[in-house]
This record gives sequence, C-alpha cells and structure tokens, in this order.
Amino acid sequence: MSIRLLPAVTADRIAAGEVVERPAAAVKELVENALDAGATRIAVELEGGGIDRLLVEDNGAGMDATDLALCVDRHATSKLPDEDTLFRIATLGFRGEALPSIGAVSRLRITSRPPGGAAHAIEVEAGRKGEVSPAAGAPGTRVEVRDLFHATPARRKFLRQPRTEAEQAVEAVRRLAAAWPEVGFRVSVEDRVALDLPPADRAGRIAALLGEEFAGAALPVRGEWPELRLEGLAGPATLSRASMTEQHLVVNRRPVRDPVLRAALRAAYRDVMVSGRHPVAALFLEVDPASVDVNVHPMKAELRFREPNAVRGAVIVALRRALGIGAAELPGRGGSTGLGSGGLAETVRGWNLPAPVPSPWVPPRPAAPGWAPAGTALAEPVLAAHGPGFAEALPTLPPPVQAGLPLAPGRLAAPREEEAPAAEGPLGRPLAQLLDTYVLAEAPDGALVLVDQHAAHERLTQEKLHAQLVAGGVRSQPLLLPAVVDMAPARAARLLDQTEDLARLGLEIEGFGPGAVLVRSLPALLGAPEPGPLLNDLADGLAEWAGTEALEARLDAAIARLACHGSVRAGRRLNPAEMAALLRAMEATPRAATCSHGRPTFLRLDQAALERMFGRR
Repeated sequence: MSIRLLPAVTADRIAAGEVVERPAAAVKELVENALDAGATRIAVELEGGGIDRLLVEDNGAGMDATDLALCVDRHATSKLPDEDTLFRIATLGFRGEALPSIGAVSRLRITSRPPGGAAHAIEVEAGRKGEVSPAAGAPGTRVEVRDLFHATPARRKFLRQPRTEAEQAVEAVRRLAAAWPEVGFRVSVEDRVALDLPPADRAGRIAALLGEEFAGAALPVRGEWPELRLEGLAGPATLSRASMTEQHLVVNRRPVRDPVLRAALRAAYRDVMVSGRHPVAALFLEVDPASVDVNVHPMKAELRFREPNAVRGAVIVALRRALGIGAAELPGRGGSTGLGSGGLAETVRGWNLPAPVPSPWVPPRPAAPGWAPAGTALAEPVLAAHGPGFAEALPTLPPPVQAGLPLAPGRLAAPREEEAPAAEGPLGRPLAQLLDTYVLAEAPDGALVLVDQHAAHERLTQEKLHAQLVAGGVRSQPLLLPAVVDMAPARAARLLDQTEDLARLGLEIEGFGPGAVLVRSLPALLGAPEPGPLLNDLADGLAEWAGTEALEARLDAAIARLACHGSVRAGRRLNPAEMAALLRAMEATPRAATCSHGRPTFLRLDQAALERMFGRR
C-alpha cells in the first residue's frame, strides 16, 4: 500500500470534525470571533436547530476585501502577531481554523464592512472558495451558514433532533454572555426569542442568567494572589442543583468546563452539601496568560494550568471563606493562610498553595475486636461496673456516665401508644424509628432490618407514578391558586418546551413572562410539594436528558425526579402503623431494594453479620 497526500478539501473536512462537531460549536466559534472583533451587540438566528441555517451578526471591527479573502484560509489569523504570542494567548480565538472548518462542511457566506469602508462578501461551499465581491451591509460582520454537514453526511446522521441542537447552541451563547456582560446578546430559534440580554454589569448579567433566587442568596467570592485574581458569586449550601449546568467558570474571559475548577467546587462544598447535589456558582479567574495553556482541547473548553494545585487550592480557600467554614486556617508554609492582598499572597510565595482542604475529624474505623476511640469505655467494662440493670437505667443515667458511651442518648424514638399490625412479611415488624430517618425492624428469622424511609418511599412513589403513566397519564391535582415560580429564563424555556410531556405527568405549566412559570396543577400523588424546587430539579434533568431522544426514557427520568419531591422526608416522625405500612408496601413493590437514584433502601443484618461485626467469627 503506497502513501499519498490527501487532497486539501478532504484534509479540511477531516480537520473540521474536531472544531465543528455540532451547530453549537459553530455558533460558539462565530460568537467568539465577534467578541474578539470588539462587538458590543451580537445576534444569532437558528433554523432547524442550526443545521438548516444559522446566522451570526455583530457590530465589530469588520474586515476589508483583503482580510475577507484570507479569513477562510486555514491557519490565517489576526490574533497571533508573532510566534511568542502563542504562549501568552489573550483572545478567545487564535488558531485560524473556525471559518475554514465551517466552510468545509457547509454553504458559508460572509459579509463584512469595516468602519468607514465598503462592504464585501465571500462564499465558500464544501471547501471551495469563491471570489470576494462588493455587497451591501452595515458596519460589522454577518456570517450565514446553511446546510451544515451536507458535505459530510455521515456526521450529519449523528446529530440530535433540531430542538436539542438548538438548546445546545443557546447554552453556548449563555456561557459566553456570562463572561462578557458588557455585550448585548440576542438569540432567536425558529423566529422565537430564546435569549435576550442587554448590556449590563456582571451582577446584573448573572442575575439574568441564573435567576433572582440565586442573585438574592448569592455570596460574594473574592481572593487575590500572585498571578491569580478570583471574583464571583456562589450560592449557599442550601441552594443546590441536580446537575452542574448552573456552574459558570470563566478564566481570562473564556468560559470553560475545566476539571480542576470543578473539582475545587466539589471540594469546597463537600462538608456542607448532600452527596449527589451540585452548587450554583459564577466564578471569574484572571491569571497571567503565560501560566495557562488554552491549546489543549479542540473546543478550548479545558485548560492546563502551570500550577493546577495552586489554582485548585486558591479557589477552595476563597469559596470556603465565603461559605464561612473556616478555610482561612489552612495550614501552609509559613503558618496559617488568609485571604486578601496581604494574606495568602504574602504567606505563600510562588504559588505554593496547599491543594487539599482539611475536613472535620472522623474517628478511624475499628481495626480489631476490642478497639475503642481514645477516652471511650468498652461496653463490657461499663456493664460490669453497673450490673445487669444498666441497660434499663440508661435513659436516667447522669450526664458524665452517658458522655463516655460511643452513642449519644436521646435519638431513639420514644415508645408510642399506637400498636403496629400483627401481620409480618419478609421485612418483619417495626421496632423503632432511629434519628427520625431510619425504621428499625426485626425480620421473622431474627435479623435486624434498617430501612431508609425517604429512599423507600421514593421508590414506592415512583412505581405508582409509572403505573398511572402506563394506564394513560398521571392524575393531576389542580392548585386552588396557581403558583408563579421565578427562575432563570433559560431554565423556564427548557420547561416550557416540554409542556406536553409534563402534562402527561400531571404537571400543568405555562409561561408567565420572561423567567417565570405558572403552575396550574401538580401530580396528585405528590401531595403538596413546593413547586419551585420541583421545577428547578426538572429543569436540571431536562438539561441532562437533552441527548435522549426516546420519549419513554425522558418520562421515566422525569418520574424519578417527581418521586423524590413527593416522598416522606428524612426527619419526619412515623408511628408504628405508618412504619408497618411502609414495610408491607415495600414487600409488594418491584425494585424496592433501591431508590430512584440507585441507592439501597434497606440494610439487613443477620446473625452472621452481627457476629462478624462483634468479632465473634
């Protein structure tokens, strides 16, 4: 087999696959070009999800006829005046690949006019470049892309439905809009305005993107060190989402989805946010361009920091300081560290920041039978000292003796007058409720069963909702007074695009102005949950399921979200009859061993397990 050089058109189409993987990527590249050109107004139009047609117009610097002829040639760029600039990139674009890549797989027309000059246009079809010709146009640049991927039909087959592709494109513009608040953005999808953001300051732009709920509760985040400055807003631990879609991370005005920064967010909230939930935040980092490499990902969505541990540590410090959980006492070289121009900057020279943040101390697990934490009495000596009646007398023992026990008193539910039904099943009869969260039961064979009441009821609710859906639709309960839920415009639009599917789930909503949703009815099985958290959770889910075309899969995922909001919560006291009813319902429900999220609903400790735990075998 002989080696040959690929034709230029074929090579361009192959290279285009890395830069332009879907319409959203083309929109992102074109909007970045507009921002680099100094535009203050950018308009985007999408038809057929951007596959049939996408248009990006700006009022930036524009191009003359000579530059217009060069801009569609591969690796032609105005953003790297010399080779040294490659190591200090200060623009969003720099490779000179976007326009030729788009032109290689579509029908491309660019019209541009510099201030005080004449307008010209050029066309490129499937990589074949036309001549520059005079045209009519306002100052700035107008880029129209038609029939995206018509020259690479195999790639076009992998695209999602137009609605999904459009949503991805709108999200790409939203992330750029967060980084450039002084620029006005407008996005239209099928002649419907999906995003309209006038120029604003940073706080105003974040409020428009993340909603008034976040803006009203957000905590300011600030920190300054050598080569790094951090500002932004972070939501309190009580404000969380089911996905990371509401995390805006910006480095040198470039929106990124960088794993180092996301790991820092997770670590900062680790001790104050429940597992599986994600914080809401908008963080803006400014670093020396020489200390970060943006040329490590085809979509420039990830970075490579020269000192990743330092960046991660700085973000964690600033976030934990904002959350008020003691990050200022991080141990480091030279003593404790503090934020501000005179704190960490003076203490930790040359980026020597500690990466991990210490967590609250947790006693180690027993290494062998007979182990106990220092200062804690073992059970057998305590029993010997107090005699056979010690267990019965435990609730009335004086505080000094109780303080020496490994379990704190007072967390076992008090005996109740109600008696549980006598009938028993495999999960046995309820004995007590622990920590207002777990039901302790005794199985017929004597084993102990511990049930997570919320996880168990979540599964029961999900199966009931699914059964109603299969039977024709989830029964709804109209609200006496419709509820208005304020949320970020993009989240509201995401829900309103699915009104028909949500109605099948018993949730009737309609638009109520920009960034607001009117709730008319909720699924009857859910009781009376707060509509706000439920709708926000569903909006997060819709973002995660954007690539799921099967209606059944989307509805099943939505049912799981609804079930979580309509279930018995941890912390609710149950009487014996309610506990017994929960156990019997679990025994009669498919898939009752796990909740909607895959976590176990109960644990079973038989004789063998107990003997192993106590070192008897």
